[in-house]
Formats: sequence, structure tokens, C-alpha cells
Amino acid sequence: MDVKKISKQLAYVLRHRPDTIGITLGPGGWVPIDTLLAAMRAHGKGISRATLDAVVADNDKQRFAIDGDLIRASQGHSVEVDLGLTPIAPPALLYHGTARRHLDSIMAEGVHRGSRHHVHLSGDTGTAHKVGSRHGSPVILIVDAAAMAAAGHTFYRSANGVWLTDEVPTTYLRGEAPPTP
Repeated sequence: MDVKKISKQLAYVLRHRPDTIGITLGPGGWVPIDTLLAAMRAHGKGISRATLDAVVADNDKQRFAIDGDLIRASQGHSVEVDLGLTPIAPPALLYHGTARRHLDSIMAEGVHRGSRHHVHLSGDTGTAHKVGSRHGSPVILIVDAAAMAAAGHTFYRSANGVWLTDEVPTTYLRGEAPPTP
């Protein structure tokens, strides 16, 4: 079982393209697990319920949530979905991990959500470093979340601990965090 490959397939279907296997995300992005497994089987990507449970449980970023007989991606959707998250006060500082090649653009224009619903931020530099490393030579930007919240920006925290907001204007970027050891 290639857990990473299955995780990527699930993320693709549950975050971006449920239509590729003929499913529709329900309210909150939830899909009946039996429906998901049957659709994956019908499209040559069949896995067992036990494998699905193992992939969800072992995912280091907890990208997926299971509630009874339903599953969804925790965040990162590019398709329209209301995750039902409640606004929450952020910690004073949050971190955005990205590739160094994006630094000039971010420092000039801020951090934008692109095709996703929110900008993803981390509560610690270690996680931000991992995120940035996925895209190239990593850089960790410090976000003055307390000042953003005081100015009226809304924050959410997904089930897996990722902090979400609509954008991070350059005004709230405080430079680079020291490299993570």
C-alpha cells in the first residue's frame, strides 16, 4: 500500500475535483465513505475501508476528517465548500512557509489565497518549514496575526490545526523567522 499516493488521490478528489470520480461534496464538504469507496473502485482507484482508515489515521498533516460514515478534507479546497468553521482569535504570531523564489512577490503584494478558499498559516516554525520545503528552498515568514485580528481580519482554525484567513497584506509581514534546525 502506497500511503502517500492514496493520500494524494484523496486530497485531489476531496479538495479539488470530486467530479473526476463522479461524486459531489455534500454540506461541509462531507461525502459518505461508502460512496467515495465505490466511486474510487469504479474509476480504477479502489481501496478498502481499512486502507482508507489507515491513510486518514497515519496522515501526518491530518488532511482528512472522518465523522461516523462520512469523510472530508479538513481544508485546502479549490471547489466551493463551507466547512462551517467558527472565527477564532489567533495567537500573536503565525507563520507562512513558502519557497524562497516567491519571497519578492509576497513582500510586494502580500500572501493571497490563489485558487483556494483561504491562506494557510502555521502556529509554529517547524510546520511552516515543512510546508515551504514542499515548494523549493524554504523561507518562513512571520505574520503579525494579533495586529491583523485587531484590524478586523478573520481567522479560523481547521480540525488539523491549520490557521486560515482570507489574505495577509504586506503590512502584517514581519520578515523571516530563523531557520528551523
